[in-house]
Amino acid sequence: MVKEIDNYSAFAEVNLSNARSENESYEDYKKRLKQNEQIIKLYNQVGRDNFKEMFPNGIQEAIKNADEEAEKTNTESLGEAK
Repeated sequence: MVKEIDNYSAFAEVNLSNARSENESYEDYKKRLKQNEQIIKLYNQVGRDNFKEMFPNGIQEAIKNADEEAEKTNTESLGEAK
C-alpha cells in the first residue's frame, strides 16, 4: 500500500510575521496583524481538515478573491463599473 503525501499548505504566501516590513505602512501592518489573528483563530477552531475543505487552494487565494470581489462591488455601487 502506497502512503499518500499531503502537500497542502494552508498558509502558503501569507506573511504571518509580527514584524513590520520596510515598505509596509503602519495601517497595512495593523490590518495584516488583525487578518492574521482572524485566520489563525479560524484555523484553530475548525481544524486542519475542515480548513482544507473551506480553502482548498490555501487562504491567500481566498483573501485575493475577497479583495477583488469587494473592489468590484465598491465600483458598482459608485456607478463606475467598466
